[in-house]
Parts: sequence; structure tokens; C-alpha cells
Amino acid sequence: MNAVREQIDFNTYITDFRKHLKHLFREEFDYNAMSLHRDLPADFLSKIMDKKPLAVAVPTLYGGRGVSVKECLHVLSAASYESLALSLMFGINIALFLEPLAKYGDYSVQERVFKQFIENKAMGGLMITEKAYGSDALNMKTAYQQVENGYHIKGQKHWQGLSGAADFWLVTARKFNPNGDLARDIDFFVTDNSVPEQHIPMVHRYNNLGLYAIPYGINEVDLVVPEEQKLLAESTGIKLMLDMLHRSRLQFPGMGMGFIKRLLDESLQHCQTRMVGGVPLSNLDSVKYQLARIQAAYTICSGMCAFSMGQSGIEHNLAALSIEANTLKALVTDLMQESAQISLQLAGANGFRLDHVAGRAIVDSRPFQIFEGSNEMLYAQIAEGILKLMRKVKENNLLQFLTTYNRTNLSADFFRSYLDFNLDGAVKQRDLVTLGSMIARVISFQFVLTLDGFNTQLVEITRQYILKDLAMFHGQLHSKNDADPVLDYEANSDWATFLV
Repeated sequence: MNAVREQIDFNTYITDFRKHLKHLFREEFDYNAMSLHRDLPADFLSKIMDKKPLAVAVPTLYGGRGVSVKECLHVLSAASYESLALSLMFGINIALFLEPLAKYGDYSVQERVFKQFIENKAMGGLMITEKAYGSDALNMKTAYQQVENGYHIKGQKHWQGLSGAADFWLVTARKFNPNGDLARDIDFFVTDNSVPEQHIPMVHRYNNLGLYAIPYGINEVDLVVPEEQKLLAESTGIKLMLDMLHRSRLQFPGMGMGFIKRLLDESLQHCQTRMVGGVPLSNLDSVKYQLARIQAAYTICSGMCAFSMGQSGIEHNLAALSIEANTLKALVTDLMQESAQISLQLAGANGFRLDHVAGRAIVDSRPFQIFEGSNEMLYAQIAEGILKLMRKVKENNLLQFLTTYNRTNLSADFFRSYLDFNLDGAVKQRDLVTLGSMIARVISFQFVLTLDGFNTQLVEITRQYILKDLAMFHGQLHSKNDADPVLDYEANSDWATFLV
């Protein structure tokens, strides 16, 4: 059963996997042309899966490589260098199906399901979101009740990645109580699409703006699963969900790493060879500024990956690690979108195409700022978490607190001029978002500082860019903006009526 790990050490494996992907995406197939169409061709995907990339998230007991975070992040990064959509497919499988199954699943279910992943290139996904309940997942209406042969689950889910394509699902539902109410807690159930009684049909497919390789849609849930296919929570289902989602958010930098590196490599190559007025584009000062900005994103993402490697293994319960998880997810996805915007701007008109790496990067990275918690919400939660800790120690000066907080005690002093202010009284939600954006950058720079021996020029570039960001956010925070939208804005606002 341990053959995969014994035969190939990981350095050899990941080097071979990168070469394999490069050959498939750029030589055997034309991915730029392929990316104009929805879904990956079956033979193309099968050749990708020949290397068993998802084995990194399968325990060695079942023939996998042992659920090593380092290996998972490297596989995600290798995939996103060629295709962000492919990396997200892997990310869905790893963080939202395989890891929770490895941690909370019944042994008999693990053995049967993991075998399909190792031997038959199976895929899995997670169903939480409903039409009326996105971020408000705790009020989902999908319900279950115990029946003679297991659990009957009924409801409707939507926007699940791999809708209609996954072989297995983790489906969330609330218990249907005898009084007709739904329980507050949430439970998770493994479903197997190969079993007719457990099949989940996609009844409507969405025309997603980007990520063409991944099908999304509306999924009708009306099935019965055996008792052993319910995940076994250590305490409550809500804490299980937090543990799983925080682990997923902590592993987002794996997807961001290869994606940002590809944009950086493409942009550097283009700017060094594109001549403007007889000199390379990279000689222009404003272009240097933009290229260095992507390098700062690359550096921050590197620090995040190192942090994630030590924190997000399934041996840890991450339910309480909300500040760190939200920081990694929100900031790295903002950096991914910003890097894509810069890359497209530098590529010029040629980049404004779906079959160009920069154009595709814009639409593919944009939803990362929305799913698994919109970034505005996550930044606000970061700020709320820090404010709660400040109140606990009776400290109202942000700098004073951050210099003692274990996630910022090394980095806060680099930015003291923009952090030295008091937080008195209630903070408006819009200001919580701004404050959280500031704190996330200070936390992330500490991740960079802990990379012993990392390129000092990149660290300095990153410090300067974070300082610039904090200056901007500091100005926003202290502008005391309280503007609210005018609902009847059309009254007295037609410019043509004011012409003399």
C-alpha cells in the first residue's frame, strides 16, 4: 500500500510532474486554444491524472503519499503555473474533500473512497452554498433525517465546483427536528455518485465568467446514505466546518504561488524583449514599479506557504485560527488579481484575450476574492478578532498591541508611523474592512521575515510596497468617510438640465 511513497521521493516526483504538465499544456496540447471552451477534454485530464497528483492528500495506509501539507502546496503550485483552473480543481479535492475525509471519515468509507482516487482517478467536492445562503451558510435549508437504512438528505445546492463532474461529494445539511425546525448545527455526509440512491444531478449549468475548465451549476439533492457515510465531528459540526474551511484558506497560497510566479515570469520576459523607443520596456521607471509589485506579491505568497506548511496539517484543529486563515485567503487572492491586472496592462492589447495568459488570469482569479468568504467580510473579521484581543488586554493603541501580538511582534515596528493610533469606541464596518486590510499586511510581512536566508532584495521590495499600502489605508481610515448611497439619485442629477 505504501508503494507510491517508497518508489518516488517527492523532489523527484514534483520535478517530473512539472515537466509533465508543461509538456501537456504547451507541446502535446494547445491550452491557450483549449481554454476558450468549457471543460477539459477527457483525454487531456486523464493524462494529467496519470501522475496521481491527488495522492498527496491520501493517507499512506490507503496507498497515498501521506497528506503532507508541503507536498499538497507544491502540487497546487505546479498546477497553477500552467492553469489556475486546474489548481482549483486540485484544491477543491484536497482541502474540501480528501483532507476532511482523512480526518473525520469512517475507516470503511475512507478505504473504499481513497481506493477510487488512487486507482481510478476519482474526484470529489463539497456542497455548502445554497441560492439564499452563501456566507450565511449556518441558515442553510438542506435537511436530513434518520431513516431505517441511514440518512435521507434533501435540498438544493449551487455554485459547487465540479458540479456534475465529481464522483464523490461532501454534502452539508441540518437535522430535521420532530417539531419541524432545523437544528442549529451542521453535519457532513459523503455521497457516491456511482450509487443510484446517492446520485446528485446538476439540473442547471451556470455560464461562469472564468475558470472554464470547472463546471458550476445547481445541484438537486434527494438521496439516502448509510450511517457510516456521516463524518464524525470531534465536537460540533460547525467546528468541523471551521476547521475544514480554515485549512482550505490556509492552503490558498499554494494555488497563488504558481499563478503569481507564471505572471511574473511572463511579464519579465515580455518587458525585457519588448522594445519601446529603442530600449526595453523594462527600462521605464513605471514598468519597474509594476514588475516589482508582482515580485512583492510573489514574496508575500512565499512567506504564506511557509507558514501554512507548519500550521495547516490535519493533525491540527484550526477552528480557532480565523485571523491567520482569513489573512492568507483574503490577501493572497487580492494579490493574485492585482498581479493579473498588472500583467495584462504590461502585455498591452495582446493580453486582452481569453487565449492569452494575462487575459485569462483576470477572469480566472477574480472569483477567488469571492468564494469561501468574500474578502471584505474576511478583512472585517480579521479586524474584529484583533479588536477583541485588544479589549481583552485593555490596550487601545494598535501599534502597542501589534508589537506584543505573536503574529506581528517582529513586523509591526517596520510600519510604526502608520500603525500608531488609538481605536476608541465602535468601529464602522467599512473601517473594519480597511483596518483588517492593514493588519493582514503586517501579519504577512512577519511570515516573510521568518524565511531565513530568503532573497533580501525581494524582502526590501516587499517592505516598501506594504509601507505604501499602509499609507493609503491609513489615509482612508482617518478620512472619516461616512458617505451613504442616495437611493433616489436620479432626482436633480441629469447633467443636461443644468446647461445654460
